[in-house]
Amino acid sequence: MLRELAKPWRDERGYLEARLMEAAYERELAERFLSEGLIRNAAGKAWQAWKAVLAALALKERDAVREAFRGVKKMRGGKAINEGDWVIAFMLSTRVRLVAQLLARRHGDEVLMYTDIALNLHEYQYNGPDREGIFSRYPSDEAAAEDIKRLLRGVGEFTNRLVEKGG
Repeated sequence: MLRELAKPWRDERGYLEARLMEAAYERELAERFLSEGLIRNAAGKAWQAWKAVLAALALKERDAVREAFRGVKKMRGGKAINEGDWVIAFMLSTRVRLVAQLLARRHGDEVLMYTDIALNLHEYQYNGPDREGIFSRYPSDEAAAEDIKRLLRGVGEFTNRLVEKGG
């Protein structure tokens, strides 16, 4: 049975657990796709895994995220929430770089490095390899696969850190 993702402003613990579980599942799928030679699919799953990790990290730094994103977002039903909570909940691709810069101040530059890799892989997922470097930064599937492995290591490292700190 599918459960609705807990909202970070209602159930921080439930949201964190769901995001960590999502990161683990997406990582596992990415590894499976990679082993089967489905590189673009693996890139998409690695991207999703990293976004889940970013959302979990952002929740741990909720006050800083709320300070950085001070606007208000209207939800269905007319409820208004802080834009920072909205960013944490949805972790849109247009916000991940800014969130990563914020998180890097507390969690190290690795957050930014992995985010840049994830964004590159997200682009590659849609465009595939491109020897000329116009539509994708990866000239070959092999080059993308190397970064997928690198990003998946980062997903594992940061997931473990979050779990070790008690979520």
